[in-house]
Amino acid sequence: MILQILDVSAILLIAGLGELISERSGILNIGVEGMMIMGSLSSIVFTKITGNPWIGLLMAMIGGGVLSILHGILSISLNVEQTVSGMGIWLFGIGLTAYVGSAFTGTHSHVIPAVVWGLTPLFFIALALVPLAWFILFKTSFGLNIRTVGEDPAVAEVLGINIKKIRYICVFIGGMMAGLSGAYLSLVYAPIWSRRVTAGRGWLSLSLVTFSLWRPFILLLGSFMFGFLWIFSIKLQFLVALPTSLLRTIPFFSAIITLIIISSERFGARLREPAALGKSYIPEK
Repeated sequence: MILQILDVSAILLIAGLGELISERSGILNIGVEGMMIMGSLSSIVFTKITGNPWIGLLMAMIGGGVLSILHGILSISLNVEQTVSGMGIWLFGIGLTAYVGSAFTGTHSHVIPAVVWGLTPLFFIALALVPLAWFILFKTSFGLNIRTVGEDPAVAEVLGINIKKIRYICVFIGGMMAGLSGAYLSLVYAPIWSRRVTAGRGWLSLSLVTFSLWRPFILLLGSFMFGFLWIFSIKLQFLVALPTSLLRTIPFFSAIITLIIISSERFGARLREPAALGKSYIPEK
């Protein structure tokens, strides 16, 4: 059970970190679930073709990254409302993988072997991404540029920061990490393809970003908490006589309650999203 909790936590953590970086630049992407499932299918397909799960992993990141670029074109270059664009990415990813993946339904994948304590290298990579993301965001000039763009694009423009470039980079990083998260799901946690394989984990990762107050280490703690709740909801099915569908809502219901609490007046001073989050920026001419 502990290994399952750690694996689910890593899945949520990777996708959540990617979205955190994107949101720090001011771009909201609610299509995380769609990019995760794209990564999941890509990892299955290319692992089956090549027999090498690491190639499948790479293609999963590319698949998620491609979808994120589409979101970037819509929301950054064309100034489409970011929620609408993200919803479109989610629906496109779900629809495309359902169509293409129909031929792979039930296909088992080669798995990435464990190296220590039953955990694969991907788990330790996920942990290492946390201090790396923190260091980049808060200890480098590039991270300062990201945060400046996410807080006040007009100031960033005056400082000579290329706003579109920063945002595209962050959105692409977020997409690749969502794809990586999907690959973790299919190459480690549940090595079989199903069009419902993500089962809402992308939405849970999205909520984790707000829970974390846009800080990587808090997101790490949140991922462990929601990873526990995810597995707890599964194990509870064998202990109580309640509908399975009801029990599986526990992580999502808990996320809603948690977000309501931290959005209250008591936490209001601490909970401040990047000021430009979700807002298109059109440079003054």
